Order: sequence, then C-alpha cells, then structure tokens
Amino acid sequence: MADLTTSYLGLKLKNPVIIGASNLVTSLDNLKRMEDAGAAAIVYKSLFEEQIQLENLQLFEQMDEYTHRQAEGSSLFPDVEHAGPEEYLMNLVKAKEALNIPLIASLNAVNFESWVEYSKKIEETGVDALEINFYSVPSDFEIMGKAIVHEKIDILESVKNAVKIPVAVKLSPYYTNPLYVIKEMDKIKADGFVLFNKLFQPEIDIDEEELRFPYNLSNHDECRLPLRFAGLLYDNINASICSSRGIFTGEDVISMILAGADCVQIVSTLYKNGIEQITNILTDIERWMDAKKYKKLGDFKGKMSKKNIQDPFAYRRAQYVDILMKSEEIFKKYPTR
Repeated sequence: MADLTTSYLGLKLKNPVIIGASNLVTSLDNLKRMEDAGAAAIVYKSLFEEQIQLENLQLFEQMDEYTHRQAEGSSLFPDVEHAGPEEYLMNLVKAKEALNIPLIASLNAVNFESWVEYSKKIEETGVDALEINFYSVPSDFEIMGKAIVHEKIDILESVKNAVKIPVAVKLSPYYTNPLYVIKEMDKIKADGFVLFNKLFQPEIDIDEEELRFPYNLSNHDECRLPLRFAGLLYDNINASICSSRGIFTGEDVISMILAGADCVQIVSTLYKNGIEQITNILTDIERWMDAKKYKKLGDFKGKMSKKNIQDPFAYRRAQYVDILMKSEEIFKKYPTR
C-alpha cells in the first residue's frame, strides 16, 4: 500500500492534504468529520485584528450611547457581545482538544506589536503551529514596494523570536518578485510557505451603485500559479512548500507534489463537493501511486520541478512564447464562429 506520509513545518503528517482556514472549521462536528475523512492537519479560521478593532469601536459606541441614558430608560446596560481575541483563543483550545491530528492557528494582524502579542497568546493554547498571513493591498501612492517587503520580513523575524512553535508564512502572489521575498524569509528561518492566499476583490452593483464583496471560491485554473512556484522553489529553500488555491482533486495534489510541494491546502473543493472529498482525493492519490509503482511521496516529489526536468525553459517566459507560436491549436479547440 502506498505510503502518503510527508513532513510539513517539522510536523510528520499522515498524508499531504491539509484543510485550509475557513468558516467550515469553526464547527467541532466538521473538524471531526474532516479528521475521519482523512485530513492530515487543519488550519483553524484566522484571527483578524481588524475585526477585533471594529468590535472594539462598536463596543465603545454602545457604551458611550448608554452614558447619556436617563433613569427612565428600560435598561441601564448595553447588550455587550464583544469578546476580543479571548473567544478565538478559547475556540482554539476546544478544537485542539477535539482533534488527534495537528491543528495550525492562522493570524491576520495589522499593527507590528500585535503580530507578536497575538502569536504568543496563540502559542499558549497548545496548537502545533502558526500560519501568519501576509498581504498588502495598494492604496497609498507614496509607499515603495521594498518598504512593504522589509516590514513583512521584520514582522516574521519578531514572531519567530517570540514563539517556539513552527511558523508558516502565507503569501500573496502580488510582490514584484515573490521568489526574492521567499528567499529572504527563508534566511530568517520561516518554517514553511503557503502559496498563495486569495484576496477578496470588490464588485460593483450597477443597480444599487455600491460596492459589494462576494465570497468567491477558487476555481481549478488558479492551481497553475502555485504549481509554477512549487516547481521553481523545490530544493532551493530550506522551508516547507505548501501549495494552495484551485486544488480540487487527487490529480491536482499529485501535480503539486510532482512540481515540488510537500503538501497542499484545500478549502473550495470542500464547499463544492463536501467533506467526503478528502477521502476521494486520498484514494485517487493511492491508486495513481500504485499504478506507477511509487512506494512513497518522496519517490516522485519534485520530479517535474525546474531542477529535475530537461527543458530549461519550461518555467520561464519562453514557455509563453512557445504557446504563442502554436496559436493554431487554440483555434482547433475553440473554433471561431
């Protein structure tokens, strides 16, 4: 029988399929179902500092409103629901106690000091690792790209110095050179990289003339970007490589490992196909490995990476030129009308 074990962030996993952060994991019942279906690890839904700040503001406004109430008011006390990060930390503890597989926390902070403060608190819950989410949405014309990169590197170094658990960095692909950013973060001992996170983009409702932010699930075509970077990074960094975005099937997972990934994170396929899709993915991987006579993931990991393929241009721009030179093929597939 095929051996699907792998290593990620120094953690030994029974297979390469990790459940990414989402609302699905906030249910203890779902967590157990994911574990029973074969998930190797689970990333808990992110702690967002921006949400905590918003809740603090709402609470302040509520309390301020009640300072002006008269004695005749029906109640002297506001309906307080704000729990700050404490509720999140409590839920992490419950999730950790419910699982027999590794639990990874996820953090989205804003202020420099908050990254360290929340990282320490998260570590105290007993989670197995921490995933910090780095992304920057350009909105200021005066900030140079290198300043953003240096800030993220400084944050990572501070978090690494503050906690003992492994720390993974989940990056967006929108840096001028993601390979440089990853290499620099690898130098300061990031334990792993999750490539890539997906930012929610706005749409415009032309009837209401207002912005809306739909919850857009990934589609399969998005897996090409993390596949390219897994192939470029394989054997060039010390940290683990975890591919994310557009991974729906066992075939997708196999492709990522062939490119050089140690593991993958899945979310959208669970929304679209159900939690049982985890079992289907693992079954497909085992069948493929048995058919190919591969005993373990290491037998084919990185086999199709830039380092190990004969075509030196497969991961370069020359690939784009080659596709343009064969443009007649697209007309065969999509004939003009």
